[in-house]
Amino acid sequence: MSSPEPIKFTDGAAYERFMAPWSRSAGALFIDWLAPDPGRAWVDVGAGNGAFTELILAKSAPSSVCAIDPSDAQIATARQKISAKQVELSIGDAMALPYDANRFDVAVMALVLFFVPDPRKGASEMLRVTKPGGIVASYTWDVMRGGTPTQHLWEEMDAMGKPAARPPSAEVSRFAALKALWAELGIRDVETRELVVERTFADFDDYWLSMVVSSPSGIVGKLSDAESAELKRRLKDRLPASATGAITVHAWSTAIKGRKAA
Repeated sequence: MSSPEPIKFTDGAAYERFMAPWSRSAGALFIDWLAPDPGRAWVDVGAGNGAFTELILAKSAPSSVCAIDPSDAQIATARQKISAKQVELSIGDAMALPYDANRFDVAVMALVLFFVPDPRKGASEMLRVTKPGGIVASYTWDVMRGGTPTQHLWEEMDAMGKPAARPPSAEVSRFAALKALWAELGIRDVETRELVVERTFADFDDYWLSMVVSSPSGIVGKLSDAESAELKRRLKDRLPASATGAITVHAWSTAIKGRKAA
């Protein structure tokens, strides 16, 4: 089997179809669990096309949000959607945040930490820019236990000898790895939680467009017509549909939060 190319999020509109609905569902549970006070300064690291940033605005009444992502295309899409004055959107690296130390009350990575080449560096940067007593938190799909929304697709691609790209730091999605990392960084009052969500697609065509055609791995473009037809057949056989043709898929993530030592 050939090695898959790294996942790159360069199309904001495709990401909206592919992952934003999942991000909003899990993100709403995540923010409710964080339960931050209103009027706080947030940093949203790996903000993508702004799906989680919009949730922060809607649910947490922040004083400010600095949303940062390495993809200029994703940030361009976020700028088209978000006009709130308290939001600053910028392009940058999670492992070298362009912010002063002790600036934010809440630092979050939503579905990002397992994409950071060095998760420890990414988490330590979140910690650095957080005020003493502030919240440092993350959630990622539970890749190692099959919790990602793309699990069905990945397994069928593997079976065809066409493996799809996985997050480069998938191991950090384990609860044990997250707890060890937060403990190593000296973060206090650490708590973890599993976030379980579901998404219903109108029919198989909706699923195919959202989770396969829109995948940042560019799956369809790498398959022949015969391979694409085979993948469709495999997924149709695997995913049960309701009487109306709707398909419901479940996913779950590992979440962690704690506070920077005062």
